[in-house]
This record gives sequence, structure tokens and C-alpha cells, in this order.
Amino acid sequence: MKYLFTSESVSEGHPDKVCDQISDAVLDTYLKHDKFARVAVETLATTNKVIIAGETKSNEDVPAEELENAIRNCIKNIGYEQNGFNWKNVEITNLIHGQSADIALGVDINGAGDQGIMFGYAKKEHGFDTEYMPLAIHLSNRILENMSISRRSGLAKGLQPDAKSQVTLEYDQGIPVGVRKIVVSTQHDAELSQNEIRETVKKIIEQSLPQGWMPADEDILINPTGRFVIGGPDGDTGLTGRKIIVDNYGGYAPHGGGAFSGKDPTKVDRSAAYMLRYLAKNIVAAGLCNECLLQLSYAIGIAEPLSLFIDCKGSNKVDESCIIQTIKDNVDLTPRGIINRLNLRQPIYRRTAAYGHFGRKPESDGGFSWERLDLAEEFKKCL
Repeated sequence: MKYLFTSESVSEGHPDKVCDQISDAVLDTYLKHDKFARVAVETLATTNKVIIAGETKSNEDVPAEELENAIRNCIKNIGYEQNGFNWKNVEITNLIHGQSADIALGVDINGAGDQGIMFGYAKKEHGFDTEYMPLAIHLSNRILENMSISRRSGLAKGLQPDAKSQVTLEYDQGIPVGVRKIVVSTQHDAELSQNEIRETVKKIIEQSLPQGWMPADEDILINPTGRFVIGGPDGDTGLTGRKIIVDNYGGYAPHGGGAFSGKDPTKVDRSAAYMLRYLAKNIVAAGLCNECLLQLSYAIGIAEPLSLFIDCKGSNKVDESCIIQTIKDNVDLTPRGIINRLNLRQPIYRRTAAYGHFGRKPESDGGFSWERLDLAEEFKKCL
């Protein structure tokens, strides 16, 4: 059976992604002062204004000036020095207050910070190294990452931070066989012609795709409206947590509904989703299946999950009950157990807030620890 599947991504300069990165920059700042800090922070960004609001609980005061500097540095790093949104003079309003004592009651006894459902997913795409991610979201992210690299290096002169991508793949019998459509919209300097933008972006697209996969010219849509000068928070208000499908699997797998950014790891929306990605990736890497979907559910204030579900989409080489039992025998799925195994009480979160939380390389300082493959050998015992 042949079918088409599409995923989209957004750049670090997209208004919502600006807010995700600011929320995680605030989280990292708190964790630098107190690794046990509780943080749930939301950000709104519009024309030369940033508003942060939310709840925190910390054993050490975090100076408001330090938070403001973290926000300005985040905006500067993204590349916003425009009339309508500039890291130097953006107005920052801080509405953060203390965490609710009612919520703290459950977390203080190592329970989950909220009720909810979370999913994790991994997939081996035939013939492609995608870090066990679906290919469409993998390519969508790579296009925008490469655009960002070219913009920062000066190779793509005139491009600005706000951008979106969309990749449509054709599958045949479950195997990706080609890219059929690509959409890229990118903010740009006013004096840059559409032909210049198109040629610059096409080169970056070609570098980002598997060799020989560049679609026909008429199937590559670049700035379809013909002009994209006003962008970022100046062109469209941004909010934390509005790009949850971009953050995950590009629509290829279910999503529990909870956003990640601005939340400390006691919030299972974030930490349990990271754990499930870790488990699914290790299960597929161990050769137990080609595709793995996991789900957990929690109740606020209760440490143990209420349920654990697995679906290998018929690709499993062993009984799924064996995989579930291996998880239960080897992994503590309480919030404390997840935090300890993945070492999540560190200021490692701002870097996760653009180009996907999954499909990344684990880093030496503990960043993206949920992408490690150190549990695969244990899962191989099921074979």
C-alpha cells in the first residue's frame, strides 16, 4: 500500500518557539541555583514585549535581574535585533509567584505533579539513520537547523530567524520511497528578492535531504505568500506550549496533550514523556521490534503510574508481555525514579526547546540523556 504522510517543524525564531526557549531559560536559571527547584513558567511574546508568569518553589532566591538577563541572552542568541523585537530594549514583565501549597503537598512526598497520560515512540526507518525517529519530522527539523546554521554563518545572507518547514513523504509498504512536497517559509530582509530567497533555500533543502531525493521544482513551495518581512513576535504573538507536535514525533505517534517547556522534571508531562522515549528507543535498538509505542498514566500525588501500555504495531519479534515485564523489572517509573535514571535535575532544558526534544544525540553534560542506548542490552535478553 502506498500513502503520503506529512510533518512540519518551526525554527528557533518562530514566536511560539521563542517562548518555549525563554520558559526553559528561566527553568535552567532556577536549577542553577537549586537543583530541587519547582518551576512551571509560561511566556507570552509580542511586539517588543515579553511576559513571564507561573509558579516556582526554590530554596534559594533567584534575582529578577538574573532572570531578565537570561531572557535577553536567549533572544539575542536566537538572533532578534529588529525594530519590532530586539533583545536590547524588549520590555520584560515578570509575574512569577510561589507554587500552590496544594500542588506541593503531592510532589513533596515524591508523587506525580499532575494527573495525565504520556506517550513515547521510536521507529526504525528502513535504510535511514534518523535516531529512531519518523523520517518526515527528522527531515523537517534538519532543513530548519541547516537554515539556522547558514543564517548564523553568513552563508544565507538576508534570512531572518522566523521560519517553518513541511515535508510530505511517500511510503510504499511502510518504507519511505521519496519526498513528494516541501514547504518552507522564512522571514527575510525587505530588499531580498523572492528569486534570491528561493535559490538560497533550495540549496539548503538539497543538503538536508537524502541524496537523490530532491523533489521536482514545482513541488517545492518557498514563501508561498510571496513576502515574509515582518515576523517573529512582532508579526504573530507567541505562547509557550503551542508546538507540542513539533516537539514530539510530527504527528506520527499519539501525544498526551501536555507541553514540555518551562516545567521542572517533577512534572510528568515532561519527565515521563522523556522516559518513554528512552524506553521505546532502547527497545527498537535492541531489535525487539521495528516500531514501538508506549503509554503511561499518572494521578497527582501518587508515585506509581496507573497503567503501562505497549504497541509494537505488529513488528515485534517477541511477545509484548516480555517487553513490559523487562521494563517493570529494570526501570523505576515513579517521578523520582525517572529523574534519577535520566539525571534530570540539571540546567539542560533550553537546548531542547527548538528542533525537537527527541532524535537528538546525548551530550556529555547530561543533555538529552533520554536518547542514550544503555538499556538495549537488557532488552536483548527477551530475544
